Formats: sequence, structure tokens, C-alpha cells
Amino acid sequence: MIRYSFTVAEYQRMGQAGIFSEDDRVELIDGEIVKMSPIGELHASCVGRLTQTLILLLRRRVIIWTQNPIVLDDYSEPQPDLAILKPRSDFYRQAHPRPEDVLIVIEVSDSTLGFDRKVKLPLYAGAGIPEAWVVNLPEECIEVYSDPAGGEYQTARSYARGRRLQSHTLASLRLSVSKVLG
Repeated sequence: MIRYSFTVAEYQRMGQAGIFSEDDRVELIDGEIVKMSPIGELHASCVGRLTQTLILLLRRRVIIWTQNPIVLDDYSEPQPDLAILKPRSDFYRQAHPRPEDVLIVIEVSDSTLGFDRKVKLPLYAGAGIPEAWVVNLPEECIEVYSDPAGGEYQTARSYARGRRLQSHTLASLRLSVSKVLG
């Protein structure tokens, strides 16, 4: 089987040309167009709760980027559930955020847990994103990964329901795992 590897520029042109409809949930991962899982109620509720919590906690010091693309390199443009970005007055109107703009990337995982751990985390680490979270819905915990080197995160911490999570990247970011999980 021969596979064609798309660049971010080609992928974006396909979107502009209408090849994907607004309802198509796809993202570009290592040059491949990958269909994203449908968003279930538990997942949507967690993303909404986490978005509101982060906005209230971090106020206007960052941009909370919800289910929008970030460009990691020439071949990957994932759409994480949330990303905490460095503030910019134009809200990234001229171009999608790049790794240097991302403080924390967050994936809310239920049916996508294996993909998020095995595929997306190494992409984020390889791009140098300083911190990544996996909100692990089946196990009711938040996994925090930091210190990227060599395409993987060197530090991993897991915070269970009832504990408070402390961000490695943003000292002011502490939140209740139970509040995020609901």
C-alpha cells in the first residue's frame, strides 16, 4: 500500500477548497488525515468544565484555545481539546499557534486514551511543548507530563480524584481534579 503524506499547507488548502465539511472531525497527524472520534456527553462536559475553570483561574494572562488547531511542524496540525497559549492581541488571527506559543496542551480521553498516549504525547514532546495533560476519564485522573526531551516527556505525574493538580509550567495553576471530572 502506498500512502501519501500531506503537509500542513496542503491540508489547509483542502479545507479552504471545501474538501472537508464543517461537520468533518479530522486532524493532520504525521502527514496523515485522521478521523477524530465523536464527542460524547462525558467528554463534552469535561471540556466545558475545564474551559470554564481555566478561564476563571487564569483570567486574561493566557488564551484558552478550545478544540482548535495548533501547528506542530510541516506535517502535524492536531486539534487538542484545550491548549493554554501565550497571549497575543490578535488571538492568532494571522496563523495558528505553533509550539513556542503553547504553554500546556490538554487532551480529554475516553475512547482515545491509547492514541493520545502513544501518538499525540510523543508529537507534543517532540515539538517541545513544555507540558501536556491527559484527562483520563476511564480511570478518573489527570496525567501531567513535563520536561520534554528526545521526543518524550521525562516527568509524568498522575493526580486522582480528591487531589489538587499543580502545573509544572504555570505556577499559579492549581486546580481540583474532582472539579474537572465533575
